[in-house]
Amino acid sequence: MKRLSDHPPNPYLVLASAIILPGTGQVLNRQPFRGLLFLFFMFLLGGYTLKTAAPDVSLLGKFAGGVFVYAMAIFDAYRHARIRHAVWRYRNG
Repeated sequence: MKRLSDHPPNPYLVLASAIILPGTGQVLNRQPFRGLLFLFFMFLLGGYTLKTAAPDVSLLGKFAGGVFVYAMAIFDAYRHARIRHAVWRYRNG
């Protein structure tokens, strides 16, 4: 008998949640520690680039390290969701 909890979330739902709130995509993919790591490094690198950026750099440039990790977290969550969903569809045909 198939359980509803075995069904992975829709990859587009994971993508949307990862865009709205960093780390939630990994939580939906059942990887909460990975989500916390992304959050930690997002704040760490965002704070580092904020402190080391020149005064005339734009706001995006001041947080470039954090924005980069944020973008990688979105990509990572979506990629894992697509793989999980494809494997589930293959196995449950």
